[in-house]
Amino acid sequence: MVATLLRAYCLSVQFIVRFVGRSVSYLVPLLAFVVAFEVFSRYVLNRPTIWAYDLSLFIFAYIAALGGAFAQQKQAHINVDILYLKVSERTRRLFNLLTYALAIYFMLVLIDISYDKLLEALKYNYRRQSEWAPHMHHFWVMMISAGGLMAVQLLAQWLEDIYALISGRELFVERESNNDEY
Repeated sequence: MVATLLRAYCLSVQFIVRFVGRSVSYLVPLLAFVVAFEVFSRYVLNRPTIWAYDLSLFIFAYIAALGGAFAQQKQAHINVDILYLKVSERTRRLFNLLTYALAIYFMLVLIDISYDKLLEALKYNYRRQSEWAPHMHHFWVMMISAGGLMAVQLLAQWLEDIYALISGRELFVERESNNDEY
C-alpha cells in the first residue's frame, strides 16, 4: 500500500516535471530570436529596441529556473563524483538524503522570500529599472513555481531513496529509459 502511494506520487511528479521541462525548452528558440532581432536592430538598422534586453533576461530566467527540476530529474546537476562513485550504493543514498533535504530546505526558503517579493511587487507596482520598465510580479510567480517544482522533485527522489534504504528494494523495478529522452 505504501509502495503504491509512493509510486503514484513519484510518477505524478515525474510527469509534471517532464511536462514543464519540455515545455520551457520551447522558449529557447524564442530567446534566440529575441537576441538575434536585437542584434539586427542595433547593428543593421541602427535602431536598438528598448525591450529586447529585458525580455531576453526574463526568458532565460524562465528557462533556467523552470528547467532546474527537469535537470534534477535527469540527474544532470553537478555532483562530487570523486567521492560519490567510490562509496557503496547505500552510502550514496545516505548522501542523497542529506543533500536532498538541504536542497528542499533551500527551496522552501526561496519560495518564502519569493512570496514576500511578489507581495511587495504587487503592492508597490515594481517594475524593472530600464527604459521599457516591465512589471516584475510575473518573475516572482515564476520563482515560486520553480522552487515548488524543484522541491517536489527532490522530495520524490528523497522518498525513493528512503524506500530503498528501508525495504532493501527499488521503488521502481524498471526505469523508463526509452521514453525519458530529452
